[in-house]
Amino acid sequence: MSCGNAHDTPCTQVLSLVHQYIDGEVAEVERLQVVQHLEECPPCVQQFSVMSSVKIVVHRSCGPAPAPEELRMQIVTRIRQVSVTYRAQEQGE
Repeated sequence: MSCGNAHDTPCTQVLSLVHQYIDGEVAEVERLQVVQHLEECPPCVQQFSVMSSVKIVVHRSCGPAPAPEELRMQIVTRIRQVSVTYRAQEQGE
């Protein structure tokens, strides 16, 4: 998508960053680029609003499901194995 206007950051680049931007997962430079672009590009603001709304609806619908107990135990067991292996290597040096 492009609004046809010249921007420092192209519409396509901004829209490719929207999901990471919404989640706060972009670097500061990218965040500033997105903010500046949205201030001057109404079509991208509209797309941003739609994507943001969809993300909210999906989050509400899916909700954070708790991890199964079996998965938690597997992770804890694996962490202990890695810890024991690391300590054994430290002592053997």
